[in-house]
Amino acid sequence: MPQATDVLVMGGAGVDTVVRVPALPLPYADSYMIDSGIVTRAGQTGDFVAVGLAALGLRVHHLDLLGEDPEGELVRALHERHGIALTAILQPAGTKRAVNLVGPDGRRLSLYDTSRSRPGDRFPEAAVRALAGASRHVHVTITQPGDHALPLLRESGATLSTDLHDWDGTDPYHEPYAYAADVVFLSAAALTDPEATMRRIAGRGRAGTVVATAGAEGAYLLADGEITRVPAVTPPAPVVDSNGAGDAFAAAFLYGRLNGEPPARCARYGAVAGAYACTVPATGTAAIGRTELLTRAAAAESAVR
Repeated sequence: MPQATDVLVMGGAGVDTVVRVPALPLPYADSYMIDSGIVTRAGQTGDFVAVGLAALGLRVHHLDLLGEDPEGELVRALHERHGIALTAILQPAGTKRAVNLVGPDGRRLSLYDTSRSRPGDRFPEAAVRALAGASRHVHVTITQPGDHALPLLRESGATLSTDLHDWDGTDPYHEPYAYAADVVFLSAAALTDPEATMRRIAGRGRAGTVVATAGAEGAYLLADGEITRVPAVTPPAPVVDSNGAGDAFAAAFLYGRLNGEPPARCARYGAVAGAYACTVPATGTAAIGRTELLTRAAAAESAVR
């Protein structure tokens, strides 16, 4: 019997307040006038992955803890607009939120409100089993309480992916995710030796594919035991914000994987989608569509032949 969902996204639903600042780091001052406005919108890592997958035509379901609060309503509305199924477990502490300071070059500094989670938070076992069992693939964000669900997800038979974001290769918080997933994404920004970290993830865990994104320098791809470099793709418009680029990369990579494409082509899809995401203002959540992704990926592939 075919699964009803292509990808179950677990965790990472929340709201960001976006502030465009004149520089990062921001020099101390008593106050700043923000002429571009201060905008609050739904969209954290799980939301961006879900939106990216849906824009590429995949059937997506998102599971997370949400509060009965204005932030939660923004998240629910985002999913409704994009046609994404959402299972929201009540979080009495409130919906996750953060403040993003965005510099002129698109770099950002994120401030996360950790008061919106509790040590005893858990996804209901019945919901995890039912949703994972109905899915071809599960993407687990590293927000709590995803690590507690990892054993149940492995039992489901679905393949798993995760994004370790700016892991430094040593913080033990990330290790359960790194070693449980079949596909691991992470940023190379905090790694002194990206290739060694990638091989350690594959050697100690289940991952057959590891991708370390490196911004304008492209990405590293570990697949079939070999590490190759993935060239960066020129964005189709000026870069305005890097927020969500890694999520877009992961979504497009998974789209390729679920359609039977080889890892190198999946990584090319990821590079194209990540470059596109850098042209979307921090206040938006637009994602590249399937036709544009395939057209731009084919052009990028031809350019390196």
